[in-house]
Amino acid sequence: MSERAATLRQCAILAGGLGSRLGEIVREIPKPVLEVARRPFIAWLMREMLRFGVDEFVILTGHLSAAVEEAVMQAADALPKRVKVVFSEEKLRAGTGGALFHARAHLAERFLLCNGDSLFDCNVAALLGDFAKDGPDVLGRLVVREQPEAARYGAVSVQGDRIVDFLERPAPGAGAALMNAGIYAIDKRLLDRVSETCSLERDILPALAHSGALRATRQSGWFVDIGVPEDLAHARRELTSCLDRPALFLDRDGVLNLDHGYVGSRDRWEWVQNAREAVALATAHGWHVFLVTNQAGVARGLYGEADVDALLVWVADELRRAGGTLDDWRYCPYHTEAKIDAYRRDSEWRKPAPGMLVDLMRVWDVEPRHCLMVGDRDIDMQAAAAAGVRGALFPGGDLLAFVKPLLGV
Repeated sequence: MSERAATLRQCAILAGGLGSRLGEIVREIPKPVLEVARRPFIAWLMREMLRFGVDEFVILTGHLSAAVEEAVMQAADALPKRVKVVFSEEKLRAGTGGALFHARAHLAERFLLCNGDSLFDCNVAALLGDFAKDGPDVLGRLVVREQPEAARYGAVSVQGDRIVDFLERPAPGAGAALMNAGIYAIDKRLLDRVSETCSLERDILPALAHSGALRATRQSGWFVDIGVPEDLAHARRELTSCLDRPALFLDRDGVLNLDHGYVGSRDRWEWVQNAREAVALATAHGWHVFLVTNQAGVARGLYGEADVDALLVWVADELRRAGGTLDDWRYCPYHTEAKIDAYRRDSEWRKPAPGMLVDLMRVWDVEPRHCLMVGDRDIDMQAAAAAGVRGALFPGGDLLAFVKPLLGV
């Protein structure tokens, strides 16, 4: 079997529920698009999935679908990166499994699936890396989390990472249990089991568990389900502070990879010792990870911008395979002595100027005081200082050992 990519580009979001437990709050405003911290709730969920390589969303709608569509398109326009959005509307109440059945023509061979009314601040790259390694018998992998009181959510029974059963909600006071956190990595063959009207949670997942086709990835972190008024209020109080992430900026050549001079292709890429592990550590502890790199090789005609992008897409996939993520990146192809006319100019993005850092902080709403720049040259430190960001000069060697104390973990 060929090695699977560890990045799933498509995320389907279940956004068709009635939200009946919220009462009058959702009479005219669908639950997933209720305002939470100045954004529709679903916008926060989309933003989180964007960090892990998603560039297409399939929104599964039902109740008040027109209002969902309008809010989602506005949210998409405000995201840090451009995305494709597709809508699939269930004309009659079809359940979560039925919603997938009706959307099957839009769904990729392997995709992420999320509940549109809950958010789990966790490392989705851990799920992606595990799913990339799963054998062909595995049709789905779920993020699970320990819940101190499982009475509201039900429980997931596991042996190792194999899910063996889904348990009905225990009586109050039954204690802690693993719960389904509402984030799934799915093989499209799973849809052979769904019908026009069915529940993914009640009808499909238990049967798959009994057949050995489901796996679990354990994660911890802040979780909220806005399905009841008190939890909606909780989200409105705490979501912004919980997702106010620090950011780790990394130079490329000499920090992530050994600097062999104008590296423009995979065959010349050689990872710095424990670079992948350093990114995984930062991701696991809630940091954005951004890359900012001067790419004079483009200006010199040694390779093109498409080559830079293709290489960075591969780098991001390899990082997710190792349990980390590269949230976003910027590169500067310009140089005042470029051989190619189109690239012969000065640029505020070329380090030691701070443009790349400033732009990433702007689109991701990151405060400079919460940022760290790791580079191997003085120009990296100068760019950090100009952006108001703390800088750390990497002398080479083990990146994980260097970064760990700087992250405070």
